[in-house]
Amino acid sequence: MMSPSYSAPRPRPRGWTRLAAVAGLVLTLGLGGCASVYLVDSEVQSFARWSPPPAPAAPQWYLFDRLPSQNEGPAARAQTELEQLALQQLAPLGWRVAGTDDPAPTWRVQVQASTLRLPHAPWESPADAFGPGYRMGRLPSGQAFWMPGGMRIATPYYERRLSLLVRDARTGQVVYETQAAHDGRWNDSPEIWRAMLSAALRDFPQPPAGQRHIAIEVPR
Repeated sequence: MMSPSYSAPRPRPRGWTRLAAVAGLVLTLGLGGCASVYLVDSEVQSFARWSPPPAPAAPQWYLFDRLPSQNEGPAARAQTELEQLALQQLAPLGWRVAGTDDPAPTWRVQVQASTLRLPHAPWESPADAFGPGYRMGRLPSGQAFWMPGGMRIATPYYERRLSLLVRDARTGQVVYETQAAHDGRWNDSPEIWRAMLSAALRDFPQPPAGQRHIAIEVPR
């Protein structure tokens, strides 16, 4: 569950027009060509309450915590995949899942994620899925551009939220909380979650105060 103190990212202007969207596509095609990466931009907020301070130095050992609902069926498989992504992000920071030959875990880590699939972007009208659309053309030079024609098809839009908590394994006290939010049309779930986790753990374990905008490049 997202913390009440979390400020959701500001919605994009609803005054966007279809012409602006087409202009963005032209710019992407004209300047990027066959782009090898795309950006996953996240709004991040992190809170550190290490007790006692300062933040513990690496290496540190932890175990994952789960809610009962995350231990059965498809939810358990999805949670396992998410925890593996979190493990990969924490390992370079010197935080490791405790094994049988390791010291007793000092921390418990809980990671949660949710996705809301919308039929179209918040600033678009359902009617945009009908009527004249746009099709690709090419100049004599070979450069691609978009022009009116064809039928526009509504493109789904995704709102993703992610949180990661670190608790003291002995007392259960939350000593670190970080949250990331990303909205967009990309649906490459594992890579997007990996990028959001990378953004959420930026500057761990001593993050700056306030909300931050962090963009991560993801290979296509």
